[in-house]
Amino acid sequence: MEFACKLAGTKLLVVLGHTACGAVKGACDDAKLGKLTGMLAKIKPAVNAVTSPEDASLRNSGNLEFVNNVAEQNVLLTIDKILKDSAVLAEMHNSGEIKIVGAMYNVHSGAVTFI
Repeated sequence: MEFACKLAGTKLLVVLGHTACGAVKGACDDAKLGKLTGMLAKIKPAVNAVTSPEDASLRNSGNLEFVNNVAEQNVLLTIDKILKDSAVLAEMHNSGEIKIVGAMYNVHSGAVTFI
């Protein structure tokens, strides 16, 4: 991303999540399976950041609204991580040289909604 923006002239980064995401469902259910466990752990902060519903029995992959809220939160946290981890991109973003935006792709309708 740094190369694309700083040297190749990219002006827009889009962090795109999608509805009904299997990885997010796995993180919501706290799935554990080999190398998958490490990847899902990266999504857990988004699971924890979504505070609704409070009822623990509804905070799982069976609740599609919860899953989609977690997926959207994961997009926002990913943008924050990009800016935290890359001084190059953060400086370019802060100076207005590039934009970093989040969006969600609806797998049923094909619509993309920018956050």
